[in-house]
Parts: sequence; structure tokens; C-alpha cells
Amino acid sequence: MKDKRTPITMLTAYDYPSALACSSNLIDITLVGDSLAQVCLGYSSTTELSLSEMIHHCRAVARGTTHPFIVADMPFGSYQVSDEDTLRNAVRLVQEGRVEGVKLEGGEEIKSTVWNLSRKGIPVMAHVGLLPQRHVAMSGYRVQGKDVDSARKIVSDALALEEAGAFSIVLEAIPKELAAYVTQRLRIPTIGIGAGSQTDGQVLVWDDMIGTWGGHKAKFVRRFGDLKTERDSAIQQYAEAVKLRTFPDDSESYNMDKAILEEVTRSTME
Repeated sequence: MKDKRTPITMLTAYDYPSALACSSNLIDITLVGDSLAQVCLGYSSTTELSLSEMIHHCRAVARGTTHPFIVADMPFGSYQVSDEDTLRNAVRLVQEGRVEGVKLEGGEEIKSTVWNLSRKGIPVMAHVGLLPQRHVAMSGYRVQGKDVDSARKIVSDALALEEAGAFSIVLEAIPKELAAYVTQRLRIPTIGIGAGSQTDGQVLVWDDMIGTWGGHKAKFVRRFGDLKTERDSAIQQYAEAVKLRTFPDDSESYNMDKAILEEVTRSTME
């Protein structure tokens, strides 16, 4: 697709219904993102997500997936301790979570990790630029690569991760000009999020895309739907109908023969 300049579509999914939706549309890659920590589990940060929780959601997504390639984020702490620990955790995501690839955040410092997993047969998607798992160390969710030194680092990180065997790389929250340059330099596909339109593909968080997330809306988010309004309206209508006893109506209820009811009433009153 990169060679043919066909844009790659990637969307997050966290459960069986969202996986079904991705599978019924023109989605190429389904990402079980660690953003599920906030949008599904109510955590304040992705760093609170455990490997067991990620595997649980991966299994649900896998059950609803047909054609998209499934990639899962390796949660914070699951690939920082040792190569042996990282491999064990990645294997669990593949075997138990039934994903087909894993995604790791970081630059040249994780080059050996990417190399180790790749040569063991586990496809690795890299992730540079803004790294949500390191938002505290990076002083918040800020655009990266705006000065010469940080831009050079993003380029060198991307090249190093490609050399290590990454099959693709996410570029998050970097200037569009820098993202276009990195995309041109790499042989592997780039997937942008807040990185302009000249990457090889794009990714958005499911809840941002359909408009159900009520938290902070990043500049790069476009809401392609407004399901929150529809959802809240439906809940309001349901609650009102119950309180007014207009739900359920006769067409939504089952009937009993009058004679049978009379017999039941008589027999239970004796």
C-alpha cells in the first residue's frame, strides 16, 4: 500500500462490537490501543493499564475481527524490565490475546527490544513523537519535534527502529513537514496521528472518531460522528417512557389467555 501510495486506515477498537464495526468497513489495521485505559476503564493515564486487562480486551477484539490486521499496544511496564520479560509478555499478547502484532513506544533506546521481538517472529509497530506512556517525563501532552534537536532525534529514532525490524511506525503530534520528511526517508509505512496528511496512513481513537469521548479534544481529532448526542437522547427517552408507563406498550408485551389467568387466580387464592 505504501508503494502504491494507497492511504492506510487504522482505528482503535476495544471490544467485540467495535471490532465488528471495523471489520465491516474499510479499515486496514485495528489497534487495541492502551487508550482503553481512559476511554473504557476510567483510568487517568495509560500507565495504569495492566497486561492482563489488555489481554482481556484483545481477546474480545479478536473475536469480532475478520480482515483487519490486529495490533496491540504493549502496556507500560510490560517491555521495560528485561528482554526475557518483554518476550514473555509479547508472546502472551499473541497467544492469549490473539493479536498479530504489538506496538511499542520509544526511540533508539528500544532498538534492541524491537530487534529481539522481530527476529523471534513477532511483528512490531514502533511509535515516536509524543509518547503517551511517558507524558509525565515529557512534561505533558505536547507537540514534539518543533526545534532542530528534537526533530533530528525523531528522524534518527525512526531510522533506527526501521533498521531494528519494525514493520511500521506511528508518528504522533509532530509538525506535518517533519512527518512528511520522515515518511519519505523510511521504507516502512508511517501512520500519523496529529502529523498531517502526508503520512502513509492515519489512526484515530474510536471514541474520538464517533464523538462519544467527553474528555479533552486534541487539535488533531476530527469527530466523524456524534453518537454521544444520540446515546444521551435515547437514554432520556427511555427513562421518560418508563416513568410515564408508555414503555412497554401492548405490542411489546406478551399476552395470556383470559381463561388461563382466571384459573391461575382461582387456584392461587384457595
